[in-house]
Amino acid sequence: MKKVLVSFLFLASFLTLVGCSQNQGEEKAEKEGSKIALVLGFGGVDDRSFNQAGWEGLETWGKDKQLTPKKDFTYIETNNPEDNSTNIDQAIKNGFTTIISLSYLQAEELKSAAEANPELNFALVDGDISGKKNISSATFKDQESAYLAGLSAAYTTKSNKVGFIGGMEGPVIQRFQSGFEAGVKAGATAQNKEISVNSQYAASYDSPDKGKAIAASMYKDGADILYQAAGSTGAGVFQEAKARNENDYSKKVWVIGVDRDQADEGDYKLENGDTGNFTLTSTKKNVGAAVKEFAETSYNNKFPGGKHLTFGLKEEGVDLTKGQLSEEAYKAVSDAKEKIINGEMSVPDK
Repeated sequence: MKKVLVSFLFLASFLTLVGCSQNQGEEKAEKEGSKIALVLGFGGVDDRSFNQAGWEGLETWGKDKQLTPKKDFTYIETNNPEDNSTNIDQAIKNGFTTIISLSYLQAEELKSAAEANPELNFALVDGDISGKKNISSATFKDQESAYLAGLSAAYTTKSNKVGFIGGMEGPVIQRFQSGFEAGVKAGATAQNKEISVNSQYAASYDSPDKGKAIAASMYKDGADILYQAAGSTGAGVFQEAKARNENDYSKKVWVIGVDRDQADEGDYKLENGDTGNFTLTSTKKNVGAAVKEFAETSYNNKFPGGKHLTFGLKEEGVDLTKGQLSEEAYKAVSDAKEKIINGEMSVPDK
């Protein structure tokens, strides 16, 4: 009886171990089958703006999951318009099961790929594709944070001239421009001032030279604060501001950052050799959170296909840093932020 009992217990333990091992093996295989590719927009992975924020989100997620970079999750850079289709096809051919695009300019290519590959997951960040069960979209209420940036500019400007520099014209950057101009107008009205806004586009997200040239023209025309929403083109705006601040210490000019806190971009040398900073504040877009949401849901077989996710101030998808705002400016920003979150005020997106 003892031998029979021992044999039975051994058999039960063995079957349990086999069952657990099989389940773990199936789970591991299932997880290994979930591979995430992030297709960037123009400007490179180190654009210090939108692309970088998206990749940092996916990279953090991948490391937390102890996944292997390039094999389990990766990014693909977009340098030319024709790359939009090529990069998505490349991700599919390399076995990635979830393809996340960071550019609304890739919407048509993403839609075509999704139709041809219904078994795969596709996501578009900063754009909207509806009616497809294997595509999920995420957009941000950029106009809300841009409105706060406009208020900041209105309460800070000394010349009563400010500027907006966009990358490429389209619905996304239109939200930034619209919100910023509305914020400047509200701030001017509250102070009984007249403040003009010069808005221009560089027609590119990866041309720092164009950003620098437009900034030089606006500063020369009297603007003392520029808000740029232009990817790596915005780096040229920072370059121009730095050159001007280091050449003429009597007339400080400011830049408002975008997508992430760009305070580190605003460092410059003061006349006495100390370090000053000209980044007034930055509008933040939680691109990384959207990317991580798509990666996590795909990894857990809960991908929100067919759904459109929206991130605004209320959802903590966008925000504004305190930066170097005066107490008066920050109070105006805080009051407006509360009203927007509570639904007492809406900001135009066009």
